[in-house]
Amino acid sequence: MTILSSKDNSNIKNAVKLRKSAKYRRESGLFIAEGVRICMDAMLSKAHIDTFFASEKAGEKYADDFSNLQKYSDKTFIVSDKIFNQMCDTESPQGFLCVIKALDKTACFDKIKTGDKFLALDNLQDPGNLGTILRTAEALNVTGIVLSADCCDIYSPKVVRGSMGAVFRLPFVVSDTISGYLNAHSELESYAAVVSASADKITTTPFVSPCIVAVGNEGIFRALVPRINAVNTVGCGDSMIAGFALGLSRRLSLPETMKLASAISAAAAMREETGFFVMEDMEKLLPQIVIQKLYN
Repeated sequence: MTILSSKDNSNIKNAVKLRKSAKYRRESGLFIAEGVRICMDAMLSKAHIDTFFASEKAGEKYADDFSNLQKYSDKTFIVSDKIFNQMCDTESPQGFLCVIKALDKTACFDKIKTGDKFLALDNLQDPGNLGTILRTAEALNVTGIVLSADCCDIYSPKVVRGSMGAVFRLPFVVSDTISGYLNAHSELESYAAVVSASADKITTTPFVSPCIVAVGNEGIFRALVPRINAVNTVGCGDSMIAGFALGLSRRLSLPETMKLASAISAAAAMREETGFFVMEDMEKLLPQIVIQKLYN
């Protein structure tokens, strides 16, 4: 098999453009997925892989996965390690990259059934957050996602990576506005997620199905965390999500919730065990964390 070693190759240029441009992803109906696990997830989820790229080293290191993806994909190319690194969004790429055709998983929205539960996302801007929400929604057996048109691109490489493959399986539609979608689907009982001490607890709310829960953009915040001795960062993102859940269950304000989540995540990074933290570490970090609201 010929090894691609020029960044001017049309297939490589196309993949790089898909990585960089949301507009081009929309126009071409294609997007990219990076990493061994994500590419294998795409195949196992029966996504249409237009082109599969593998670096020289990865083709040998993951020989079985390479063989399976090569058989499944429309086209396969081996790329020199140097050029492959330039194609990717990650700092330390694993050597697999797929160009995938945009998915059509909207059937569940055509005929809404009793028991269906949807999540509506309004003006969500952070790709990492969207990816995390997608994988969490899949774990909670959400029927489908409704995105407002001003949300970040669901096919952004960061969303695809953060979703851990959920983007290949979870149905979604894009609506001009969430309010417009709700008005057009009066059969859905609608709920809004808000950070308020006077709101009903999500854990005790008797949801009526079919239903939809709307989540809005509460603004952009930044957590300033003190320098720590990070021993193991694996699972720290999930620890932070658990911290958010804890803060919301306690009815803390959004800044207080973010402060708690950041303290738990940082404390988890200080220990060898994955997904584990010591309460004393968290309590020591908590008063040192500063939350800044950047803009609405």
